[in-house]
Amino acid sequence: MSTFPVELKGLSTRFGQTWVHRQIDLAVPAGEVVALVGGSGSGKTTLLRQMVGLLRPTEGTVHLFGEPLFAGSRRDQLERRRRFGMLFQQGALFSALDVYSNVAFPLREFGVTDEAMLRDLVLLKLAMVELEPEIALRMPAELSGGMVKRVALARALALEPELLLLDEPTAGLDPDRSAGFVDLICALHKALGLTVILVTHDLDTLAALATRVAVLSEGRILAFGPLDEIMNVQDPFIERFFHSERSQAALARGRAER
Repeated sequence: MSTFPVELKGLSTRFGQTWVHRQIDLAVPAGEVVALVGGSGSGKTTLLRQMVGLLRPTEGTVHLFGEPLFAGSRRDQLERRRRFGMLFQQGALFSALDVYSNVAFPLREFGVTDEAMLRDLVLLKLAMVELEPEIALRMPAELSGGMVKRVALARALALEPELLLLDEPTAGLDPDRSAGFVDLICALHKALGLTVILVTHDLDTLAALATRVAVLSEGRILAFGPLDEIMNVQDPFIERFFHSERSQAALARGRAER
């Protein structure tokens, strides 16, 4: 594995006449859990999508595992893509497919055709996210919000990625389900040696999960480092985001869960 599974170099993004990002440089060390935070409209999810090639930056480059994201042949790019998994904010499950077929989808796409092997792999991934085998027969509409997140996480882990990207992983979950999902991600991070990048506005989640924080403000990475270092940076956004009474209470709760 590269020392930096994700590197952004001089990345700028423009939509119409509006620049969302300006010359962003960011190198995510292997094995870390990096939380990407910023105000509404700061381009957090856009940046996450650019890391995996769902959007292209206007300027600059994205490197995955030491190589340019779009370098090489189609096969080279596919091999690079199977090394990461992504959990979208609403799960993005295929509504017309049952849970089994959703989790099996990336396995089939990458050439697993043996049905016995598929079954074993799907049930293994469901077990990894603490779901019982009978869930495989359900349709997405029959699942709770927490179960949708877990199935989507099982699908993201189907190809045994080294890098996991999470877009607002606890959004829409009640406090108990949110805490349970955070515990699950912590356990998977440790057990699988994953590098994790997550977009979140939830300070409980951030404090419980993140080993480093990247603060996105005014189109640039304002600060990047451990949470305690970030909180000492003198900046109006950091003051508002991290130092209000409500924020301090949330951070204390999150740290207590670690």
